[in-house]
Amino acid sequence: MFVLNSDSTDFRFPPVDLASPEGLLAMGGDLRAERLLEAYRHGIFPWYNEGQPILWWSPDPRTVLFPAKLHISRSLRKTLRQGDFTVTFDSRFRDVMQACAVPRPQYPTGGTWITPEMLDAYARLHELGYAHSVESWHGGQLVGGLYGVALGGVFFGESMFARVTDASKVAFATLVRQLQAWNFRIIDCQLPSKHLTSLGAEEIRRRDFLDHLALALPLPERHGNWQLDTGSTVAP
Repeated sequence: MFVLNSDSTDFRFPPVDLASPEGLLAMGGDLRAERLLEAYRHGIFPWYNEGQPILWWSPDPRTVLFPAKLHISRSLRKTLRQGDFTVTFDSRFRDVMQACAVPRPQYPTGGTWITPEMLDAYARLHELGYAHSVESWHGGQLVGGLYGVALGGVFFGESMFARVTDASKVAFATLVRQLQAWNFRIIDCQLPSKHLTSLGAEEIRRRDFLDHLALALPLPERHGNWQLDTGSTVAP
């Protein structure tokens, strides 16, 4: 287990090949923007529960979604056709993160991995133009969304939430189509879930994921607040 020094300005990580079988690579350090961006550029992300030190992961296999492989089910297509949701980008970043932080059944102790420290760190990345949110609205209320980090032609998804059925799926599907229009190569979903698999996510070897990163990171970056292009919504 590698231990990172939170006082150091050396933000380098050990090679991901040295991670444990579960994908745990290092612990400690901090959530400064420089360290977070260095982590993402090397296929590493922070994930830890309240009361734990910061834990850094690079799992093998890795769950990803290639934008062209987005799968829209018949029921989701019907929801999109009805047009009950409005989708925006970067209009309520902190609110989306706070909604994602609400405890869920997989945290039986009532904890959450989106700690106040994590919230502040990603809000800072949002201010710097690297972190982005997608919001689903219904009846003027924020009912679903997601957030993540964009570097080059990669979107690193972090978390999503839904207060009504299909709200997060509509947000995700709209984001994927927009990223495809912007020539993003890959969406990092980190770990598998039935929710993501239903939308077309798949598992690939970590080595292959890193190869995709190497090709996608040099692509032009989109800094600042994102706006949904007209015509980039998902076709019914």
